[in-house]
Amino acid sequence: MGYDLHITRRENWWDEEGGDISTAEWEAAVAADPDLVMVPMPEGWQGSAEWVAETVPRKEEESRSEPLWWRGGRIAAKNPSDALVAKMCRLAKVLDARVQGDDGEYYDA
Repeated sequence: MGYDLHITRRENWWDEEGGDISTAEWEAAVAADPDLVMVPMPEGWQGSAEWVAETVPRKEEESRSEPLWWRGGRIAAKNPSDALVAKMCRLAKVLDARVQGDDGEYYDA
């Protein structure tokens, strides 16, 4: 089991009503960020998430990328590193949104 952080415009990420982040806004934010790249979903993908972006490792010692998943008008990351939390906070500002944890706490960078 993991702990997710969410970039959302809603009062709480789990609310069914409220402002959504559109796929076009998400795609534009990823395209404008040199540390992110959009990853195509595999052919025949049956999962609920779409529009996945990954961080681009910039140093040799950074051995892994971390995914950010767009779904249902919000963006989520499972067990994000401190660097990804900071990236999510910067993205939230660009998207006029906030970063919120599974338990409802807000994050600021």
